[in-house]
Amino acid sequence: MNRLFYTLLILCVPSCLPTTLDDPGPGYLTAFRQGGPQRDELLEHQRGYWDGHNVSGSPSIRIRREEQKAYFFKGKELVGVSPIATGKTTHTTPAGSFKIIQKSKDHQSSLYGVIKNRATGEIVNDDADTRRDRPGPGEFFEPAPMPYFMRFTGGVGMHVGHLPGYAASHGCVRMPEPMAKKFFENVEIGTPVIVE
Repeated sequence: MNRLFYTLLILCVPSCLPTTLDDPGPGYLTAFRQGGPQRDELLEHQRGYWDGHNVSGSPSIRIRREEQKAYFFKGKELVGVSPIATGKTTHTTPAGSFKIIQKSKDHQSSLYGVIKNRATGEIVNDDADTRRDRPGPGEFFEPAPMPYFMRFTGGVGMHVGHLPGYAASHGCVRMPEPMAKKFFENVEIGTPVIVE
């Protein structure tokens, strides 16, 4: 077997990828079925993987907060896995069964962002919330960018964002850009999203 396979096997064993939407048990080898992902589609482990170009079936997503991973299925076949950062303790990502209700490629937050000094551009508040924080004289609010936004409930959705390796968002599900783009391109309004 080749070196790439062993490297991926070692990296994936601790998380035991789910094999199907109905049976989320150990099944990391499913991701490396005969033919496996093409080298140019296989992203490094920290950024996830995608192998869904030639797979048909209805899309669905399973988000595992405990694992900080999102799994993308076509039909019952796992075709993508992404590391994520869900909501921190004070702003948890809600559990439940949802559906994609909005897609917005160049979305910006209406609630969160930073407050900057207008003259210098210096950030004076790096965690501004429009419900409690107001720019002072000579300052302005800059909304947080949320590219490839996929809303699934209230103000919560999946989008490109910083992944520190633990739950750290205001409730949204942050993803690395390559994976957010793949998920965005392959979901439609009504795609099921299960958050556990």
